[in-house]
Amino acid sequence: MDWFEIGTVLKPRGLKGQMRCISHLESNSLGKVPEKICIRTPGGKDDSYRLREITFAGKFFFLSLEGIDSPESVRPLAGNGVLVTVDALVPLEEGEYYWRDVIGMEVVTEAGESLGEVKEIFSTGSHDVYVCRGKAREILLPAIADVVLQIDLPEKRMVVRLLAGL
Repeated sequence: MDWFEIGTVLKPRGLKGQMRCISHLESNSLGKVPEKICIRTPGGKDDSYRLREITFAGKFFFLSLEGIDSPESVRPLAGNGVLVTVDALVPLEEGEYYWRDVIGMEVVTEAGESLGEVKEIFSTGSHDVYVCRGKAREILLPAIADVVLQIDLPEKRMVVRLLAGL
């Protein structure tokens, strides 16, 4: 199954095992409510649970899962990732990409020069920045139309135009 991390468990909420989670999503919703939720431990172990309820509130969401019914059963999950299947996500608009699809892409200039690959991404508030590491150096590429000319998901390749100073 193809899982996508939507947030991180923070702490218990209330007395019935509900979890307060920080959301990694830009929207305050999912495309469809999933039947199952996966909790991923830092060691990479995945535990799947049937979803009782999920409610979004700003940068947080509240999660109730079958089998987790007390604050004591939530506390050991704090810091763990919350995942859903990819089909539960809101469909993206043309020209939008999930970070997980961009990380690992080969980056080349419009002249064909290899710059390395996207190793990580961070957000500045106004746009994302792709951290491209190659053999010679690290380049921070703003995810704007003047810089990112083409993204080819099947080929895992990004064509960029370097601005002065990059």
